[in-house]
Amino acid sequence: MSSSAELAVPVDRLHGNLEGAPPEYIMPAARPTLAEAKLWCRNLATSHYENFHVATWFLPKAVRPHFESVYAYCRVSDDLGDEVSDPQTALRLLDEWGALLDECYDAPAQSRHPVFVALHETIAEHNLPRHLFHDLLAAFRLDQTKTRYESLAELGAYSHDSANPVGRLVLLISGYREESLALLSDKICTALQLANFWQDVVEDWERGRRYLPADLMTQFGVTDDDITARRFTPQFRTLMQHLVAYTREMLREGSAISQHVDRELATTLDLFRKGGESILDAIAAQDYDTLKSRPEVSKTRKLQLVAGAVWGKLLGARS
Repeated sequence: MSSSAELAVPVDRLHGNLEGAPPEYIMPAARPTLAEAKLWCRNLATSHYENFHVATWFLPKAVRPHFESVYAYCRVSDDLGDEVSDPQTALRLLDEWGALLDECYDAPAQSRHPVFVALHETIAEHNLPRHLFHDLLAAFRLDQTKTRYESLAELGAYSHDSANPVGRLVLLISGYREESLALLSDKICTALQLANFWQDVVEDWERGRRYLPADLMTQFGVTDDDITARRFTPQFRTLMQHLVAYTREMLREGSAISQHVDRELATTLDLFRKGGESILDAIAAQDYDTLKSRPEVSKTRKLQLVAGAVWGKLLGARS
């Protein structure tokens, strides 16, 4: 059993078989071995995220499979919410997925989905709290019912569930349990979430969602009609300048985490942080007009980020 297709055989289960999910995620007929489950997670990670190899190359080899299982959980969770057109079906699938998560904690021998077969080893080895995984599901459920946000505070509360658990899981798997580090990680993760929102204004709007905070839109004189018409005004520019500056400061505050973790983890965290900064730079480079086109980080800049990270890793190996 070496691919998601070979596992995609539906069976009846107490918690449901994820009927209506993307076919590759449907419950397999038989429980995979741990090795098969890990391979499934690795294949999912590397096929859905082109930079996964780059991001994990800087981490110790022994922990990479744990990051693959966590990534697989996050990827499937996200897709159950985003890749299913009917909100009620998405909510049912997220509830079934949450029940399977609880089974992974409470009766792991009964788990059949490759994600949870692999994830149980990660959970047990690193003592990962259940609520972080459930927090992610709470955010994906909210996506089905809430499409407007009133303030940056509301967006911060959303990011608490949608983004921050990932950073906290990364720290725990890497052996760091200090709350002070988790709070710094939260700043980076929330900022990355916000940067993606500012980058995807039009794309989100076309999907019926608006993440620009309503109170700041009113303050700066920006309307929903401006977004619909893709009307770039001086007021919209000023709003985006404010949001980019706010997010950039959050990344700067979170950057202190790199001084308190080992070089390998610091390299990975710096790579993600600089990726967020590059998104903000791309927004600024097109004069903050995220209505005409989606700001993209250039391939040259991506190569520069990777090259810098590789150099840092090599220096660490020599020291």
